[in-house]
Amino acid sequence: MEKFNVPTREEVTANNQAIFDQLEKGLGFVPNLYAYFAKNETALADYLALQNRKSSLKAKEREVINLVVSQHNGCRYCQSAHSVLGKMNGFTEEQILEIRQGSASFDTKLDALARFTLSTASNKGKATPIAKQAFFDAGYTEVNMIDVVIIIGDKIISNYIHNLTDFEIDFPLASVLEAEESHA
Repeated sequence: MEKFNVPTREEVTANNQAIFDQLEKGLGFVPNLYAYFAKNETALADYLALQNRKSSLKAKEREVINLVVSQHNGCRYCQSAHSVLGKMNGFTEEQILEIRQGSASFDTKLDALARFTLSTASNKGKATPIAKQAFFDAGYTEVNMIDVVIIIGDKIISNYIHNLTDFEIDFPLASVLEAEESHA
């Protein structure tokens, strides 16, 4: 099996080197996922533009979507990165584990979001009528629904890249859920 390597700053184009410098300054390091995108001339800038776009959803809500989709797609890299980001956004370890399973019993609105996200992702966009109605009943709008789908798409991109390449995870490893252990 081929080993996929994450490029160093010297191995990417000048444009991508400038992005590496910005990431280093802002985050303190260049996450391996971002570095891998830099193998392609435009993918890193395109992906960061998608990820950093203005959204009708709060950061905490975006992390719910990121955690649910990363779990659904079995991406350990993104589960790990978004567990860190989830904690930075105020979630406890226990809440993060519950969110990854597609619910948030500790918050009615986030629970509707988590369930809608999992239903949407697992049914290829055809969320169940119950999940969709609960999402809207929780106070979300069609504008929010569009943002949920865009964030799901963002996560699918990063999940698939890591699932295809399996390069080193450079975040503290996320806990493995019991359901995952039984399938291992």
